[in-house]
Amino acid sequence: MAAPTLPTPLVSVSWLRAHLRDPRVRVLDARYALNDPLTGRIAYLGGHVPGAVYADLETDLSGPVQPDGSGGRHPLPDPAALAAWLGSVGVGNDSLVVCYDDPGTGQGFYAARAWWLLRWLGHAGVAVLDGGWPAWVAAGGDVSTEDPSPTPVTFVPDVQADLVATAADVQARGAGTLLIDSRAPGRYRGEVEPIDRRAGHIPGAVNRDWTGALDGSGHWRDAGAQAARLDAGGAPTVTYCGSGVSATPNLLARELAGVPLGPDNRLYAGSWSDWISDDARPVATGEE
Repeated sequence: MAAPTLPTPLVSVSWLRAHLRDPRVRVLDARYALNDPLTGRIAYLGGHVPGAVYADLETDLSGPVQPDGSGGRHPLPDPAALAAWLGSVGVGNDSLVVCYDDPGTGQGFYAARAWWLLRWLGHAGVAVLDGGWPAWVAAGGDVSTEDPSPTPVTFVPDVQADLVATAADVQARGAGTLLIDSRAPGRYRGEVEPIDRRAGHIPGAVNRDWTGALDGSGHWRDAGAQAARLDAGGAPTVTYCGSGVSATPNLLARELAGVPLGPDNRLYAGSWSDWISDDARPVATGEE
């Protein structure tokens, strides 16, 4: 029996505590830090939600980086490879998957990346833990240091191609499509660029820093606040960031605001790092 569609892309700590021992529930710990790739796994080994499996951004939630930079710094994984990994950690098509990270570190976008990838594979039964690891600990949730060995299962992917936009799609977008840049304002304007080889943004993009999706406590803002912050109205949107990771909170936020993932709420998966892999593509700086 297929997993039921969760009523929201978020679940609360109280929901997870009540359902943690449900055999359908699987938990992915997606903590990570771009500036120190071992940080997340070390944090996981130091304590995690009981039964949670560690999901590494580089090895599990991304594909191999291409020599020419096409696909960006965190290319989409091969669907069959991602499905095989999910099955190996006990995630099947009937699983209810809860993803969490640590928004307290200022990098609370990895759980949304895991959420988006499962949705891309056609899995409706997935949600992000509101407030992440800090909220779990603050609520007195059990903490485990045991590295679980889940029983492998089969996960059959049903790739949702309409969730993804390519560079060609971005270039050919209609005048009614809003292109959202999810990076920090300084990177959008081209004033700083700490990671990629060129600074600036895709011409025509508007800046909606992903961090605005969360409040000061690391919880997700409500639907009205997300709609006002994104200011997209009913326009179709294509959202990007540096490499297709920190854009995913804005995709989740748009779904909270009433626009589900799909043709009107797509991810440019390669994002800025893919865009600049071709020097013929134009670059803008400053405000739009």
